[in-house]
Amino acid sequence: MDSIVVTGGAELRGEIPIAGAKNACLTLMPATLLSDEPLTLTNAPRLSDIKTMTALLQSLGCEVTSMQDGRVLALSSHDINNHTADYDIVRKMRASILVLGPMLARDGHAIVSLPGGCAIGARPVDLHLRALEALGAELDLRDGYVHAKAPGGLKGGTVTFPLVSVGATENVLMAATLAKGTTVIENAAREPEIVDLADCLRRMGAQIDGDGTSTITVQGVDRLGGATHPVVTDRIELGTYMLAPAICGGEVECIGGRMDLVSAFCERLDAAGVNVEETDRGLKVSRRNGRVSAVDVETQPFPGFPTDLQAQMMALLCTADGTSTLHETIFENRFMHAPELIRMGARIDVQGGSATVTGVERLKGAPVMATDLRASVSLILAGLAAEGDTVVNRVYHLDRGYEHVEDKLGAVGAKIERVPER
Repeated sequence: MDSIVVTGGAELRGEIPIAGAKNACLTLMPATLLSDEPLTLTNAPRLSDIKTMTALLQSLGCEVTSMQDGRVLALSSHDINNHTADYDIVRKMRASILVLGPMLARDGHAIVSLPGGCAIGARPVDLHLRALEALGAELDLRDGYVHAKAPGGLKGGTVTFPLVSVGATENVLMAATLAKGTTVIENAAREPEIVDLADCLRRMGAQIDGDGTSTITVQGVDRLGGATHPVVTDRIELGTYMLAPAICGGEVECIGGRMDLVSAFCERLDAAGVNVEETDRGLKVSRRNGRVSAVDVETQPFPGFPTDLQAQMMALLCTADGTSTLHETIFENRFMHAPELIRMGARIDVQGGSATVTGVERLKGAPVMATDLRASVSLILAGLAAEGDTVVNRVYHLDRGYEHVEDKLGAVGAKIERVPER
């Protein structure tokens, strides 16, 4: 399998275009199952996860056409001829569970394999299932599959999440659009991807209020129509590329970036000594005075610091002046990148859900192994600041969430190349 080789020491200057959000697009694509009319998504990212969701939807009978070099996805679910989401596809990606709510809402039955994805914690689907049960779904788990039915259709109800879940909020939000009556979702996720989904559903004719807050109200309608919808900017890709000049110096403008998508992240960057300036095209990032300062970070649901930027932030703090503490509150197993950073000379002590990082003057290039999507890009960022060559292996994780990372970083001066498997 391919590797990425990074030679550290180069300052970065120029601009990086930020793609549409992976996590938003993976949620928007199953929304096609709610209607027999076409759904067109623009600003789609070109990622392997998008190809996996495409394969899953096609296995159900959806038509999915990729246009404009993958930037536009035309979807149509006018002829759903299969209601079983098979394990062979679902095991590759957790977002596959998002076909459950739409199929159940539209046709009253669905069989979906329990999902797979990155190994960063248990991430059970019980919150999805309880939410759908609150709308009258009858569920049976057997042989690794969720067998769901709602013979009389779903009915509006109150869904109260014991803890915030983005995926479960998305699943029940889609299902509620076709449920009879009013659904109230309490302790709902507030992420921009939720707002983006709600915007798309409203374009299709859904009646939704309160998205972006902790209480969402949905008035069910009889049917949804077609729509054209632009995928929101990927705030995680945005944050990742904002860290690149912070780590190795220079100035980079992230085209399409928005401060409101990454406000808590920007606050931590400011505290570390990194300037973030809004422009008419995006966000411009540079270090203020050489070495960054240590800062403490605690991951939280939006609008807090994103768990999906924790690994990348750790890479920055490995060369910060002082000692930083990172508290991971979302996933219980998300410090698997720490041992690989230690191989590069980082000083990191992990105790349960906290990691203490004592900055060093400089990291050393080394062969390292990616353990999950965000860990893989954190090692590339660390390589930008390291002395010598860093070889990041198992980069198939990377291709799930970042399109052409070597091209984007190379265009602003990074010494980076992809080495195909020999």
